Amino acid sequence: MSPDDWHLTEDVDAFLAHAGDFLQSRPALHTVPLTVTEALRTRGADAYGADAPIFGLLERAGEVRAAFFRTPPRRLTLTPLTPEEADSLAAHLADLSHPLPGVNADHDTATSFAEAWQRHTGAIPTLHERERLYRLGTLTPPEPFPEGRARIAGEQDREQLMLWHREFVTDIGGTSSVDNSSWADTRIAHGRVTLWETPDGTPVSMAGRTPIVAGQIRVAPVYTPAHLRGRGYAGAATVEVSRAALAAGAAEVLLFADLANPTSNGLYQRIGYRPIADFAVYDF
Repeated sequence: MSPDDWHLTEDVDAFLAHAGDFLQSRPALHTVPLTVTEALRTRGADAYGADAPIFGLLERAGEVRAAFFRTPPRRLTLTPLTPEEADSLAAHLADLSHPLPGVNADHDTATSFAEAWQRHTGAIPTLHERERLYRLGTLTPPEPFPEGRARIAGEQDREQLMLWHREFVTDIGGTSSVDNSSWADTRIAHGRVTLWETPDGTPVSMAGRTPIVAGQIRVAPVYTPAHLRGRGYAGAATVEVSRAALAAGAAEVLLFADLANPTSNGLYQRIGYRPIADFAVYDF
């Protein structure tokens, strides 16, 4: 395979014109490219920072076989690749002197690309995180269910959401795609964060969701402050945001969980989420 089989662009509309059907053909495995490109298409580059995103697709015999995107300064995100395809992409990006801080993909693809990137550039990959992608089967509320109620976050919750988003990003060692205020404003405007609050009206946990794209919605983020964990609040919030996703018409409701956290993985499985695939995140 030639590295020339990869085609790059900074135009999200041009990318989706060629790769949109391919991405929608496997909406669960392609959930991240689908949701990110939808945000960029509808809200522009400001949705993921000031630097221009880059997109790419692998095309052979007139058919798209794979795709990638990157919203600098964040890592490269890939759809599933064979080791040969991963090597050809690494060679192509290395020849272009395209800097990469890391890669995020299904486990086999991420590992193959990390090894190929090291061969072509000398950069040493370090495993940052292993994640498991889940799909909702039959939603099963946990027992016992904590006292309280769910509600959609509103303008009065803006400062709370900003704080919790900042704490969530810190907890996972990630890089926020936007500033905390923009993140909160967008989700409040579209009703995409569900809060769980105690009987006295105190918010204690949140669960967000992405817009519906290709029939799928992804639950993200789920966050409870450290001093409030272990009381069932995250499970309650996740159940309620999952119900909201189904009510919005989602054919598939998805979420990622850090495999280093057995508590969250166990919780999601108890409420009806079933594993689809494992993912890996490498830093270079």
